[in-house]
Amino acid sequence: MRRALPAIVAALALAGCAQPRLRPFEQVLAAQDSATAALGEWCRTQGIAEPAQIRALADRAARKPPSSAVRSALGISGDEPVGYRHVRLVCGDKVLSVAHNWYVPNRLEPHMNHTLETTDTPFGRVVGPLGFHRERLAEKRGRMAECPAGTVLSHRAVLRLADGRAISLVVECYTRANLSRAAG
Repeated sequence: MRRALPAIVAALALAGCAQPRLRPFEQVLAAQDSATAALGEWCRTQGIAEPAQIRALADRAARKPPSSAVRSALGISGDEPVGYRHVRLVCGDKVLSVAHNWYVPNRLEPHMNHTLETTDTPFGRVVGPLGFHRERLAEKRGRMAECPAGTVLSHRAVLRLADGRAISLVVECYTRANLSRAAG
């Protein structure tokens, strides 16, 4: 117990320091339909990196077939194709978010699908011209089951077109890097 006490005290101190920064971060995320746009704003205002450009480092080998719950949330049948993207959203060299994104390729423009399959452009930037809105399904301080250790905030949401059709179900896992003060 004596050895564990300093670690416990340090963790509690870190958590106490992080909480005041978590609330403003949550507010920035809540104000945007696009996590990409929100993270870009956060990166810029917090001085996390210059330039404050968000990139999606895609794990192209990742495969995660959609569950029946994912298909239901997307409003699609069992045989309709679903794309999957597992990315780390970064600003400079800081990983701000790890995301799982199931999307409906048939509801996107062909050039959008090509961009998603071949580049590090974030999903929100690619599909932004469609004018989507975010339906927030769940939010949790800490990690949801799909999120890695060290997640400080988790979101689950469906992105919808103006006509109500879903284009994506996303699970976003926000990292401690969002709560760090910029150097300098």
